[in-house]
Amino acid sequence: MNLVARVLVALSLAACGGGKSPVPTATPSGPLGPSPLTFGAVALPGASAPAPLDYIAYEPAHRRVWVPVGNTGSVDVYDIASGAFAVVGGFPMAEREVRGTKRTMGPSSVAIGDGFAYVGNRADSSVCAVDTLALKLGRCLTLASSPDGVAYVAAVREVWVTTPRDRAIVVLDASRPGELAVKTTIQVGGTPEGYASDAGREAFLTNLEDGNRTVVIDVPTHQPKATWSLDCDSKGPRGVAVDADHGFVFVACTDHMTILDGAHGGAQVARFDTGAGVDNIAWLGPRRLLYAAAGGAARVTVARIDARGQPTVVATGASVDGVRNIVADENGNAYGADGANARLLVFAHSPR
Repeated sequence: MNLVARVLVALSLAACGGGKSPVPTATPSGPLGPSPLTFGAVALPGASAPAPLDYIAYEPAHRRVWVPVGNTGSVDVYDIASGAFAVVGGFPMAEREVRGTKRTMGPSSVAIGDGFAYVGNRADSSVCAVDTLALKLGRCLTLASSPDGVAYVAAVREVWVTTPRDRAIVVLDASRPGELAVKTTIQVGGTPEGYASDAGREAFLTNLEDGNRTVVIDVPTHQPKATWSLDCDSKGPRGVAVDADHGFVFVACTDHMTILDGAHGGAQVARFDTGAGVDNIAWLGPRRLLYAAAGGAARVTVARIDARGQPTVVATGASVDGVRNIVADENGNAYGADGANARLLVFAHSPR
């Protein structure tokens, strides 16, 4: 029996009640409140703690979680069915000084495309293509600045890469998946943090960490078309996700989630507490579940979002200090990057 089957979690799928305030907060699910979340952990192969982990990604086609590991120069690919890892190695590593501390840099972000995954590497400022069938490292393209987030925009076969040092997004042509090429650079007027693609509205969204704003970019023209103000504190916003069915946009501040109406100028419709230390978030549209991992509070929160954008917290539980990035699979199971202990945390979803 694999790890997901062994970890017992109950998520209530209760519908959300309405709020009376202009910006409602989440209500608990049922008279006893949210269901408790628990997790199991899987050690990353060959990684020593602490391991530099940042963005991770879920691959629906093969039901796998991709985990770039900076201090092994690899991407560890977790097969959910078997509970085992495959390792894609060969990525460059380098030692850098960050705020007076030496750190090992390597692969740190990944996006899943059509038959390929695209891996950002801070060691050599490259983005590399990996064949998802053969699990083999292919060609790499070196950028002028270190990549942070990497996203695949399927409708136009492009890879969008946030480059905070240049206050920009670099757009790569992925029409020949194994041979990436720079197409254009989009200046966003601030430090981009987080990303989301809205295929139905042909839009790409990123937050400006230093500007407390969300920028909406038109995908066909590569031009910013709207900027929305946020209610985050001086630490700025982090992750962003899009509800393609109802047009809501979810923005993670470092200690709460803000829900915006993307069809009406980014007006705030609700918010709920997550605890401190949230980074990247996950939206599971078919189940209308939003996931956030708070690394400072060592807590994971799952909220159900109704058709009016109102949240109900349906599950919450203890996590591990520093776990701030999370992804979810189609069954509602969640996966968090535990760099402090060089592990992948598995929060399993077992419906009542």
